[in-house]
Amino acid sequence: MSILTDNVIPGNHGKIFGTNAIKYLDLLEIKACLLKLDGVKDVLLNTNLFPREFTVHTSKMIPVSAIEYQVRSVGFHAIPKEVFEL
Repeated sequence: MSILTDNVIPGNHGKIFGTNAIKYLDLLEIKACLLKLDGVKDVLLNTNLFPREFTVHTSKMIPVSAIEYQVRSVGFHAIPKEVFEL
């Protein structure tokens, strides 16, 4: 693929992921587990959409696979969205 699709690039734009978590407490659990990753600065939750989404902001380049693995460890899925909205 490419560096943009396979990684979360540091900056103010972050990367958006869809998830199968529905309850707010489940989303908070995902946020807590992602904040444990080295380099993750912030995780913003979007509960106004279905399926739910979260945006990951980082301070260094992190592979998308590391985020997917971390979310899977708490029993949910993380599916990366497009790099840039059209």
